[in-house]
Amino acid sequence: MSITRYKIAHPDSIKPSKGEAMAKKVVIRNAELWLGDCLELMASIPDGSVDLVVTSPPYDNLRTYHGTLDWGDHVWKPVIQELFRVIKQGGVVVWVVGDATVKGSETGTSFRQSLYFMECGFNLHDTMIYEKYQACFGSNNCYLQAFEYMFVFSKGKPRAMNFMRDRENVRGGVAEGTVKHGTKPDGSRGERVQKTADDMGKRKNIWKYAVGGGNTGHPAVFPEALANDHILSWSNEGDTVLDPFMGSGTTGKMAVLNKRAFIGIEKDASYFEIARNRIEGQTT
Repeated sequence: MSITRYKIAHPDSIKPSKGEAMAKKVVIRNAELWLGDCLELMASIPDGSVDLVVTSPPYDNLRTYHGTLDWGDHVWKPVIQELFRVIKQGGVVVWVVGDATVKGSETGTSFRQSLYFMECGFNLHDTMIYEKYQACFGSNNCYLQAFEYMFVFSKGKPRAMNFMRDRENVRGGVAEGTVKHGTKPDGSRGERVQKTADDMGKRKNIWKYAVGGGNTGHPAVFPEALANDHILSWSNEGDTVLDPFMGSGTTGKMAVLNKRAFIGIEKDASYFEIARNRIEGQTT
C-alpha cells in the first residue's frame, strides 16, 4: 500500500498568521519546550534522534482546547510519519488514545491510527490497556467506560525493555520442571529443566490507575504513574523522550525526574505555561 507523504514546513520558513505569536522555545536544563504547532516544529528534530515518545493525542473532537484544535487524518497522518522519521531504530512510541461516540457508534479513529502506524513502518509491539479506577459513565446504552488504549509501537525490536516486575507470583520460590523453549514447530518439546519461580513476576499489559493528575488546569491529564512506568519500561537514563502533544507536561515532568532528556511541543499558550511550571519545579 502506498503512503501519501505530507510536505512539512520547516520552522524557519513559517510565518505566523494574524493574531498568532512566533514559535517560542524554553530550555530548562535537559528539557526543551516548544510553543507552537507540532507538525511545524517536529521538522527541526533530526532524523533518528528520539528514543521514546509517550503522548496522548486529541481524542477526536471530545475537547476543544481553547478553540485551538484542528484534528483529523490530515493532521495525525503526517504526525505519525514525522514520528517514524525522528524515532531511532529500536525506539518506541506509546500512543494513549480513545474514541468519541458519534450517532451511536464509536468512531474507531484509534484503530485507524494504529493501522497507519504499521503502514508507515512501525511494529505494533503491544496493545496495552489503561484501566481507570473511576469509570466514566458514557452512554446509557453501553457498559461503563473504564479504559483507554495504550498502543506501543516500535521501530524494529525495542532497544530498551525494562519490564515492571511487581506482580506477586502465586508459585514464587517453588522449584518445578519447565520446558526450555516450549513446543517446537514440529510438535516436539524442548529440554526439560528445573527452575525456581521468582517471587515477583512481570506485570500484565493491563495497567490500572486513578484518573487524571491533580488540579493542573488542563482538561485531559493522564496519570503521572502511567507516564513514569512507560518511561522506565521503554528507555534508559540519558535517553531522549518526546511528547508532541505536551499538554500540562506530565510526560516531561516524569522524564526529567527519571534523568531523561525531554522535548515537548504544545500549541496552546496557557497549557504551555502549566507544563513549563511543572517541569521547572522538578529541576530546581
